[in-house]
Amino acid sequence: MTDMPAAPPADPIRPTDDEARALARGLISGARFGALGVIDPETGFPAVTRIALGSGPEGGLWTLVSGLSAHARALRADPRVSVLVGEPGAKGDPLTHPRLSLQAEALPLAAGDPRRAEARARWLADHPKAKIYIDLGDFFFVEFRLIGGALNGGFGRAFRLTAEDLA
Repeated sequence: MTDMPAAPPADPIRPTDDEARALARGLISGARFGALGVIDPETGFPAVTRIALGSGPEGGLWTLVSGLSAHARALRADPRVSVLVGEPGAKGDPLTHPRLSLQAEALPLAAGDPRRAEARARWLADHPKAKIYIDLGDFFFVEFRLIGGALNGGFGRAFRLTAEDLA
């Protein structure tokens, strides 16, 4: 009897289809908060925080951050981020609910950008409690330019998505 090497495991990633694209886009458009992953510029280690999410003047995925926060300092040092959206439902195993891990570039909106007024109005429509801090001098908007994502649509439903799939 010879020792045969084990067969490589089957690739669990399914071919991306329209249903996967629709699910991913729905998770993005419905997200009002998520987990933001950044690289801590002082330690070089990943750091994760919960952030509010919403859409910007032309749609897409945006956040509003305080310039005093650790994640704002990290964004300034390295704009590469990951954002996790999708929350478990009220019942069942949390790992069976869809979630989407995005790779993105964080693009801060310049203070004088003419889109700021529309970004502010859209943000307040979705996050009315932000009225107490949105105009403080250290807060600024960040647009996430989506590069790709990993969708787990539930047990046995894994997909890789491109920027085009997510648009």
